[in-house]
Amino acid sequence: MKYIIRILAVLVLLSLFSGFYLSFSEEHKELGEKLIGFSVLGTVLFLMPLFIYHSWKGKKFSDYTLSKENLDKMREKGIDKF
Repeated sequence: MKYIIRILAVLVLLSLFSGFYLSFSEEHKELGEKLIGFSVLGTVLFLMPLFIYHSWKGKKFSDYTLSKENLDKMREKGIDKF
């Protein structure tokens, strides 16, 4: 999964930079703008969800919420700034 994310990130960056490069020339401006749009779309639809899934895999969501149990644990440890 890690390698898929890296390859996809490199492809998106290459597409984005080539789109910016092509958008500065008058004859390929339209193609450059399409490349920029597709790279942003690919980032939002594919790269970000894969990255978020990979980074949160195996973690409990309840460990990161402010529930009553977690607040009690924080008070026991001496963190009473809430």
